[in-house]
Amino acid sequence: MRELAQNAGRFRRPVQRSAAAARSIRTVSRRTAGRRLAGAVHRAVAASPRLVSRPNATGSRRGTAAVVAAMQATGVRRLVVVSAAPIATGPSPGQPHPPRHDPGDGFFMRHLGSRLARTLFAAHNADLALTEDIVRASGLDWTISRPPQLTDEPLTGHYRTAYGRNIRGGTKVARADVAHHMLRVLDEPDSIGQTVGIARPGPRR
Repeated sequence: MRELAQNAGRFRRPVQRSAAAARSIRTVSRRTAGRRLAGAVHRAVAASPRLVSRPNATGSRRGTAAVVAAMQATGVRRLVVVSAAPIATGPSPGQPHPPRHDPGDGFFMRHLGSRLARTLFAAHNADLALTEDIVRASGLDWTISRPPQLTDEPLTGHYRTAYGRNIRGGTKVARADVAHHMLRVLDEPDSIGQTVGIARPGPRR
């Protein structure tokens, strides 16, 4: 989802094209739509930028605004968006006074990791924070996924999640597992209106 949003600016009329795509989805069967959605989500997460990349500084919020407008125009309500773990403590117009620490962050993230991420990826994180503002104000049935560093490991179907906080000790997660979780929460009413931390399983004890 994040990659689709970042590339939406390439289209001359993203709102109209997104609306047309949404209308098209509504005309196919639930099974066919599910298969297409699964493929789209997996491709989007698989293509999401690495930590060393330099994504468009406004692509996420512009693309998300276009998608939200199309959904509102066509009556599509369920929206699942990928953000990032550091956004929990980042300021935005919709959250001008964020918590100093995320309740799921451990010692390293509280005192160094979050600060480092905000410094290295300031423009990208600001874009994602504004993206979250758009999603929250949309009036749609939204869920925001906040993964840490994404990896190219294959799908495992095993990961830790938590509502409203990051995952303690969770520094990485596979893109394929994020896509898997996004599809899973589509049918979980409890996830509506929630941010969800996600990370790979912790070490066995």
